[in-house]
Amino acid sequence: MHAMALLLLGVFTQIVPIDKAPLLFSSPPPEEPEDLDEAFRVSEQLMIDIGALSDGGAGDAAASAPIEAVISEVSLDLQAVTDVGQLPSLESATPLLTSPDPDNLLLVRGVGAVGTTGSNGAVDRLTGEILLSLEQRPTVVVWLFDRSGSLSGQREAIVSRFDRVYEELGVASPRRADGEDASSDEPDDDDAPLLTTVAAFGSGVEFVTPKPTADIDAIKAAVRSIEPDDSGEENVFGAVLEAVERHKRYRLRRPKHNVMIVVVTDEAGDDLDRLDRAVDACRTMQTPVYVVGAPAPFGRLETYVRYVDPDPRYDQTPQYLPVRQGPETLLPERLRLGYFGARDFDGPVLDSGFGPYSLTRLTAESGGFFIAVHPFRVDAGRANREGGDGQLVANLDYFFDERLMRRYRPDYLPTTEYRRRLNQNGAKKALVEAASLSWTAPLDNVRREFPKLDEAQFAEDLTRAQRAAALLEPRLDQLVTTLRRGEGDRPKLDSARWEAGFDLAMGRALATKVRAEGYNDMLARAKQGMEFTSEKKDTWIISPNDAIATGSLAAREAEEAKTYLTRVTKEHEGTPWALLAQRELARPLGWEWRDEFRNLAERRERQNNRPRPERPEPEPKPRRTPKL
Repeated sequence: MHAMALLLLGVFTQIVPIDKAPLLFSSPPPEEPEDLDEAFRVSEQLMIDIGALSDGGAGDAAASAPIEAVISEVSLDLQAVTDVGQLPSLESATPLLTSPDPDNLLLVRGVGAVGTTGSNGAVDRLTGEILLSLEQRPTVVVWLFDRSGSLSGQREAIVSRFDRVYEELGVASPRRADGEDASSDEPDDDDAPLLTTVAAFGSGVEFVTPKPTADIDAIKAAVRSIEPDDSGEENVFGAVLEAVERHKRYRLRRPKHNVMIVVVTDEAGDDLDRLDRAVDACRTMQTPVYVVGAPAPFGRLETYVRYVDPDPRYDQTPQYLPVRQGPETLLPERLRLGYFGARDFDGPVLDSGFGPYSLTRLTAESGGFFIAVHPFRVDAGRANREGGDGQLVANLDYFFDERLMRRYRPDYLPTTEYRRRLNQNGAKKALVEAASLSWTAPLDNVRREFPKLDEAQFAEDLTRAQRAAALLEPRLDQLVTTLRRGEGDRPKLDSARWEAGFDLAMGRALATKVRAEGYNDMLARAKQGMEFTSEKKDTWIISPNDAIATGSLAAREAEEAKTYLTRVTKEHEGTPWALLAQRELARPLGWEWRDEFRNLAERRERQNNRPRPERPEPEPKPRRTPKL
């Protein structure tokens, strides 16, 4: 029965429809290759590796970093060599490449200042900036020249460079066969890729070219036509404001132009009240400012330039005239103290590594930079004065590596923000207050030789010298007390510049205080009586000595001063702070008496008995002081 049922079920069948259609697989039809553009080249040679390091990448994608590096930031396929625990140890035989060092001439906008030895070098650096601007869009360059007589030679040097600059930029005006400028056929110069405006400033500003032009001859003639301004004023920031206002239409209209301002001056400017407005205007209109000027002396308001009157009718004696070219900071940050027993009372004149604060801040915040021009500049070390007479050149003795000095960039901030940060840190505030005290009251040098012909005269000389030393001590105590108030915030200083400045100030103030107290004490001991080592001796001389004979407090302060100064030399090597600290450490902090024979009695008798012949004095030539 079961078999018959199975047989019946097998005979009667029914076809049931399938819900899903079956999927059929087959090879896709071949695609026809597209025609490649002629700009593409296809190599028939098979390359195992591709990219800048492949065999075929030499001409198409050359590596931009041909120097091997120790560590690479690029991920590579590494093969395991050995296993240490569960962490594979990997090794790569592929050379790792890194970028070469940047060129020394590479400029970073806002860096502060760079140095050069002449106006030609300054113009060459500016040529690169103009070229970068031209790659973006048409450019208008506004040249603002200082009208002071000391810049006449520098203006001529810049003018003589204009032809080459325009040729290098490829925008020199074409010439017709008859020698005339072909650009005169065009109705307007506004279509030229590079336009130039020439202006001069003194007490006011004068735009020598009525409007921007591309005519090189007109540009050079305009610069040569600038006359000196006898007012002695240099309102540079007012000139920048007017230049921005006069050329802002080139920034706002279509097609849009880049506008850059180049200021050529040798002073810091007299209208500092307009600095913030000039910075805001340049930033608003995105107008970078570049300044070709003199380097600021380190921690000084003025430096001296050598001048010999070109007119032979006047006195030909060299004059050293003060010129305001500093300081490099908004407020003084360096103590101005005399060196006891030194001929160079105020020390050497050092290059700060930056331009005057106001001008350098304008360039840094607007996106430009300050080019410090000095003919005796060296990379680092003493000024190279060979082959130059120093006429109308600032008297700087030392220069420093500008790349190293970028770490010590001043705080280029608005006045309100600068003072706010001073109030937030006691060390900064104490340094500025102490520097302001010493700036307004420079300390005098001291007397070191005391001839002794009789006791009364000797005692009187000691009393006068002691009185002068006694006047120094209260001011030195005030300096040290002011700096002591900031010692607690010394670890909170946020820059190498402030650290070096505070340590040098504290070290120098303590060292000068120890010397002054020791000097006064040695004079007091001499008044109590001293005997010559022989009857022939007639002069007492007080000289620096390492021994501190004025008590334990002075000895502790002397050690503290050495600690501060030594830290400056170690942590800030190659800077102005380290050089001044080394000079301070080279001079002993104590004093000693020694006697010498100067034959005073015989020299005085000869001088009293010598007849004075009357000789006619030549009529002196008149002397005039120029306005630089």
